[in-house]
Amino acid sequence: MYVSGEESAEQIKLRADRLKIHNENLLFLSETDIDNVENAIEKNEPDFVIIDSVQTMYADEITSAPGSVSQVREITARIMKMCKQKQITTILIGHVTKDGNIAGPRVLEHMVDTVLYLEGERYFAYRILRGVKNRFGSTNEIGMFEMQNEGLQEITDPSSVLISEREEGTFGSVIVASLEGTRPILLELQALSTPTVFGLPRRTAGGMDYNRLVLLMAVLEKRAGMNLGSQDVYLNIVGGMKVNEPALDLGVVLAVASSFKNIEIPKEIAVIGEVGLTGEVRSVNMIEKRVKEVEKLGYKKIVIPETNKKVLKENYKLDIIGVKNVMEALKFLNLK
Repeated sequence: MYVSGEESAEQIKLRADRLKIHNENLLFLSETDIDNVENAIEKNEPDFVIIDSVQTMYADEITSAPGSVSQVREITARIMKMCKQKQITTILIGHVTKDGNIAGPRVLEHMVDTVLYLEGERYFAYRILRGVKNRFGSTNEIGMFEMQNEGLQEITDPSSVLISEREEGTFGSVIVASLEGTRPILLELQALSTPTVFGLPRRTAGGMDYNRLVLLMAVLEKRAGMNLGSQDVYLNIVGGMKVNEPALDLGVVLAVASSFKNIEIPKEIAVIGEVGLTGEVRSVNMIEKRVKEVEKLGYKKIVIPETNKKVLKENYKLDIIGVKNVMEALKFLNLK
């Protein structure tokens, strides 16, 4: 049963026709009164209920407006009580603010069993379903989808999609193995280094922390002797992905060095590793999953921390190069 307080039956019908949804087992109710919603659920006893949205529902005994703290608390409590008694799986859709947080009182997040965010950028077709609270399992999992004319379609192999358009002969491009929860994803990092025309060089980071980029560039200047103080440096994670994982550090360093030196990083090489302030390449977690993902997509070589290489037990078809510090990685790729 789909309960809509946001749109009328006519509007939902137009969307259903566009998405080619014709299902006899799908019940629709356009209602905002929680009493009527409860009566419909008790009468039809559906297996699955969607309330869209909880901020539009109201209870007559509460005098405040729909969406207020008291209304949301009452609506959520009544729906939870009824659906748990009847063992009906229920999804409450909530509004979000411009910052991406659930609008209104935080009490809604505390009451429910699971909180899921469907994230996406306006100019990208990809959407990520991410769990931030889960009483029944781990929150370290994501689902990746693509918005098409027929609605959201699952992307079963995100890595191949995110790196499919990488070209030959480009400077400042490198493949890194990131991790979303327990799911490995290969990403393409692109860096561009150009001489600055002003006294103060610019640094721009798209998809990662700006301060992290500045820190890694300082390591590259100090430990590798690259004069980046006269360069504007731009970094971007292709596909609109946003990653804060330190395992991308070595990829960032090598991408910037590649652009600065105008030397291409071979297309068949992937990179993993966290970089410390002294230039050492530190180990990362779940190294086996990352290496398997790289191997699955046909890469021939992978650069990883030396400490991670020592603990790998399985035999892989690709060459695994262990490095202790940034200098070793630069020398291996002829960037020094």
